Amino acid sequence: MTGISTHVLDTSLGRPAEGVPVELALSTEGGWTVLGTWATDSDGRVEDLPAVTAGSVVRLTFDTAAYHARSSTGAPFFPEVTIVFTVAPAQRHYHVPLLLNPFGYSVYRGS
Repeated sequence: MTGISTHVLDTSLGRPAEGVPVELALSTEGGWTVLGTWATDSDGRVEDLPAVTAGSVVRLTFDTAAYHARSSTGAPFFPEVTIVFTVAPAQRHYHVPLLLNPFGYSVYRGS
């Protein structure tokens, strides 16, 4: 089993993005199966996502519109950010940081 965590940083404000809704889903033959929805904590993190099996195709969806509606950054150009990746064998953990601002985003595989 492979653990997954994420971290959202608001680069326009220079601080963690608290309260961003994050959905975790797995690809199945019938489409996507949602495993749950969480929100980032005061440090912009979600660390208690369920573990998944190697070979799984995973989707993280960040509701950036909900976050920006509560912040002083205004309406976002991207109302959501969706990241899809494959869990490689022998990987014990994936950390997926999202750098966010109202007009763009960047994501990478962290450690």
